[in-house]
Amino acid sequence: MAQQRFLPELPRLPAPLVAAATAAGAQAQQAYSATLFARRVALAREACPEEHELGKPRLMRLLGEAEVLAEPLRRPRRKLDIAPTNNPQVAMILPGFATHPMRMRYLAQALESAGHITKRWGLGRNWGPDPERFDAIEERLLELHARHGRKVVLIGWSLGGLYAREIAKRQPGSVAKVISMGSPFSGSPRANNVWRAYQFITGHSVDAPPIAAELHVKPPVETVALWSANDGVIGPRCAAGRPGERDRAVAVRCTHMGFTYDPQVIATLLAELESTRG
Repeated sequence: MAQQRFLPELPRLPAPLVAAATAAGAQAQQAYSATLFARRVALAREACPEEHELGKPRLMRLLGEAEVLAEPLRRPRRKLDIAPTNNPQVAMILPGFATHPMRMRYLAQALESAGHITKRWGLGRNWGPDPERFDAIEERLLELHARHGRKVVLIGWSLGGLYAREIAKRQPGSVAKVISMGSPFSGSPRANNVWRAYQFITGHSVDAPPIAAELHVKPPVETVALWSANDGVIGPRCAAGRPGERDRAVAVRCTHMGFTYDPQVIATLLAELESTRG
């Protein structure tokens, strides 16, 4: 006959104490839900229909972005064949999301070695759009135009390219050309691998930025879109755009991070600067 085991009965908490703990938990949950952090988490976990993400790079493309880790080893051995320009330009370079202008320094030095003048945007790390930041970029553009006495070429990487397009719509008289690099101005704003991180960091939806913008509308200046089929972050079609959304789409073969240092990108930018008029 199996031996019966007797377990002692655990003492029950008094009902008022249970009710108080339940109420406190509900209040804590309510307080958390009202915090900015909770809103950011909700934005990052937002449900998204599959069709809105169609065209985003596959996982293997995203993993390919890790090649940037080898760039410090390659750079000292790389020789760039850069000829002096016959058409020097003033260019303002706008960094990508969550990156510092120093990320663009190698590219800027290459353009400068040809005889062009490159300028930073003057706002440090790019943590996303807001009205104050756009006003500051606009002031920076006007200041460069006045100081150098000529229109400025806007070169923007990723999110920086979206800034460049929108600022050119505000001040077309100060812009000679817009060049975006891997910038998702066309199609779904979720056809990429970073929109959830973007929404968590910025605290707003990609559908509802804190500034008025029609990203697909072409600025009233010459507008060129650099895109890459090897981009592991942004959907290539979103960066290339459709006819009417840009004047030209130029294909290069680099990763998303490679837009800041790849020799083919540098050569393409030099050719675009050489052909700029205005």
